[in-house]
Amino acid sequence: MFTGIIEQIGVIESLERTPEGGRLRVRAPQLAPELQVSASIAVNGCCLTVVEKNGNAFAADLSGETLRRTAFGEMKPGAHVNLERPMTAGKEFGGHFVQGHVDGVGRVARLASEGDNWWLAVRVPEELGRYIAMKGSITLDGISLTVAGWRDGIVETAIIPVTIANTNSRRMTLGDAINVECDVLAKYVERCLTAREKHGVSRLRVEDLIKQGF
Repeated sequence: MFTGIIEQIGVIESLERTPEGGRLRVRAPQLAPELQVSASIAVNGCCLTVVEKNGNAFAADLSGETLRRTAFGEMKPGAHVNLERPMTAGKEFGGHFVQGHVDGVGRVARLASEGDNWWLAVRVPEELGRYIAMKGSITLDGISLTVAGWRDGIVETAIIPVTIANTNSRRMTLGDAINVECDVLAKYVERCLTAREKHGVSRLRVEDLIKQGF
């Protein structure tokens, strides 16, 4: 479990791909020395397991499902990635519940400055739209953000200067692939309502909630 508060920006040293999966190696001078083999780490919001550690870099294996579901299938060496270690007991909870389970790949539609702040707009896969709500939470490349706009399949978020300075968001360009994770609470609510409806427990349907803006 993560919070979406990025600790460090790493750089991809290598990304090997095969039809069955691949291996990612990331240079992270501040973070890598503190990692342990078998530990979890979120890389651009995707929960991975450290399988190798060497000096200032670490490696993680990628399954075929991870490559299909995330933006790693398009990334190249030299790309900057957001890194976050799992939250621990007693740690300040500054973002929202982030599982590190990427739901799909979005595309940067706009990144524009507004004074010292920025607006980031991302087109998300159509099937994820039902989980997005105004002022709700969303994770983009591992960053915990608040939905400030939602229209025509594009989610807009406001980014403050400290986020631009300490994440890979400042390097995003139009059309870039972005890992998207929707709020897990929305998924569980949908699942519970669907199950109750199937077994005749509730007359309230998911379709009704969607029409009402939930």
